[in-house]
Amino acid sequence: MYKDHLPVNQVAVGDTNRPGSEAKLTVGPLRCQGDRNYWNAASFNTPSSYLHFPTFQGETSADISFFFKTSAPYGVFLENLGNTDFIRLELKSPTVVSFSFDVGNGPVELNVRSPSELNDDQWHRISAERNVKEAILLLDQQYKEVRPAPPQGHTRLELYSQLYVGAAGGQRGFLGCIRALRMNGVTLDLEERAKVTPGVKPGCSGHCTSYGMYCQNGGKCVEKYNGYSCDCVSTAYDGPFCTKDVGGFFEMGTYLKYSFLPEATAAAAAAGKDAKGLTQGPPAEANLTREDLSFSFSTSSAPSILLYVSSRTQDYLAVVLRHNGTLQIRYNLGGLKEPFTINMDQRNMSNGQPHSVNISRQERSVQLQLDHYPPVSYLLPDASDTSLNLIKTLFLGKVFETGQIDPVLIDNYNTPGFVGCLSRVQFNGIAPLKAALRSRIAAPVSVQGKLVESNCGASPLTIPPMSAATDPWHLDSAGAEFPFNEERVIPDGVNRNSAIIGGIIAVVIFTILCTLVFLIRHMFRHKGTYHTNEAKGAESADNADAAIIVNDPNFTETIDESKKEWFI
Repeated sequence: MYKDHLPVNQVAVGDTNRPGSEAKLTVGPLRCQGDRNYWNAASFNTPSSYLHFPTFQGETSADISFFFKTSAPYGVFLENLGNTDFIRLELKSPTVVSFSFDVGNGPVELNVRSPSELNDDQWHRISAERNVKEAILLLDQQYKEVRPAPPQGHTRLELYSQLYVGAAGGQRGFLGCIRALRMNGVTLDLEERAKVTPGVKPGCSGHCTSYGMYCQNGGKCVEKYNGYSCDCVSTAYDGPFCTKDVGGFFEMGTYLKYSFLPEATAAAAAAGKDAKGLTQGPPAEANLTREDLSFSFSTSSAPSILLYVSSRTQDYLAVVLRHNGTLQIRYNLGGLKEPFTINMDQRNMSNGQPHSVNISRQERSVQLQLDHYPPVSYLLPDASDTSLNLIKTLFLGKVFETGQIDPVLIDNYNTPGFVGCLSRVQFNGIAPLKAALRSRIAAPVSVQGKLVESNCGASPLTIPPMSAATDPWHLDSAGAEFPFNEERVIPDGVNRNSAIIGGIIAVVIFTILCTLVFLIRHMFRHKGTYHTNEAKGAESADNADAAIIVNDPNFTETIDESKKEWFI
């Protein structure tokens, strides 16, 4: 490991100039202090992030060195300004490092070009030196440019501003990590200054250690200086966290074909060239002793072939829906007279609901999981081989293959073809459906018919968990009846769920009608009638005055008094 500084203490030297005297050199215990200086680092997370230090004192001599790593194509490492003088180190492009300064004679710039890109997220070392004789820029200890100083002119570098590590003002700011920054023999404490500076973090610790768990479904965490990202290339998912299903709708007659040994790869293999990168997943001419298959689907039609993996022999793997909508897995390894079949007779899966399928095989051991139910294990017969030999092609929706194909499979399930949705299809390391829908580069995949991107087959059917006593996957008897069969009906032929829903609707309607009747009666209870304070006996009176007089004695008396005449 390279060490910048190995300080030594307890040194005593005798007088070597006096004749007869013995030069004496005493070296005390070595104390290594280089680790902290060597790994003293800071991460710059935004283009406007920078650290500032006191003005760099490099009037006649400037010696600067540091390590950096970045994934950005450019950025200023450091700069210090004066009235007209300045000094700057910069990544000008992915392959060019620049050292520029001005001591009053005009700007001088040294550029070193790397044969490979420097924004490869790997450590690179820069050394820059300027004195009264020359200027030197060295990259990774091997790429170098030297510029002699002019014979006449200014020699002193006069700086006044603070030293900025990163870019002041956020212009062409550096994104990445810098460590072991030494200027004229002094290591700057980047970590300590980064602790109190927004946008800069001490050290070069990554985000994936803390947040990599959020990259799901096999997505890989990719470190970034302002966060992280999830690489979903090798998964059947998409989105920021590899959780978005990639799926498509298959019309009648549509099928997808993925070739494990495309013509380009076969030609390269025949020519003895490296075919790496032309295909994903299993290598060409692979004999698989293990398969990991997962996908989800939804359909309302049967029979159909969901997935078929062919080979250059009689070996194959098929997942089909039979005429009654139940799922069947067919394995033929080693040229068996009859393929080994796994029949899931408990449930009609062509009911228009999304269902998920997960199949794993390790030699003769097969594990199958449907929807949310626990996985079930099966064993291939002893006569079966342990390898799926010379895999050739993967089909989705329908099989259109030449060579040795099981005629029963084609006759019973290949017509008219799958109609519905397939989603998040993944076979070992390949995602054929995603390659057809999202890949921008040439992929060994082709589509016949119309395939429309859709997530209609994405989400598995959600059913409340059942107890072990009623879970069909825990029943040992071969003829056990599936307890939640959608086809079960009540004795009078009416579906039980429909009867319950109809009863609830009737109760709701009756309640609403009763409420309306009550409200109407309450609102119109006084309509058409009103009450008066009619005097009793008013019906037999000759007129209104008489009615009042009859019923009000006081009023009568008053009238009688008023009729009296007085004479003077």
